[in-house]
Amino acid sequence: MSKDGPSSPTQIRPATAADVRALGGFGARLTALHHEFDPRRFIAPTPGTPAAYAAFLRSQIGRPETVLLVALTEDNLSGYVWAGVEGTDYMSLRGPAGVVYDLFVDPARRRNGIGRLLLRAGLTLLEQMGAERVVLSTAHRNEAAQALFTSLGFRPTMIEMTRESGTPT
Repeated sequence: MSKDGPSSPTQIRPATAADVRALGGFGARLTALHHEFDPRRFIAPTPGTPAAYAAFLRSQIGRPETVLLVALTEDNLSGYVWAGVEGTDYMSLRGPAGVVYDLFVDPARRRNGIGRLLLRAGLTLLEQMGAERVVLSTAHRNEAAQALFTSLGFRPTMIEMTRESGTPT
């Protein structure tokens, strides 16, 4: 593997309606991964999660403020990135920005540069859409993702902290 791309040819292209079933499965796996990181913070996947995620991502296709790209490796979907351009967000205390919502690579294809290709392509499109900065969130325990994001110029700016009801004060 090269640091710039996967060892086997990978094509990055916009997602289509034909991709959403596979994307729903990826979304369910992303949900499960986060739930494993912290089951009190992240929702658990259910049998309906793949279909719900698929329906949601289908609704994002073609929206002018949204980027939804897929990676094809050896003619199989191997990952996706979903991002968008948002206006000022007073809750986050930030001005207009691109926001990366999801980046997922099939676990069998990880560590081959696909996530890097997807994120670079997404960042390029966000910049073309006028985003002067891009923000994202990552699970505290997802050190591999954090290393990728850092290598592409992201820096830590916020720390989310969670407290459950009933925790002693």
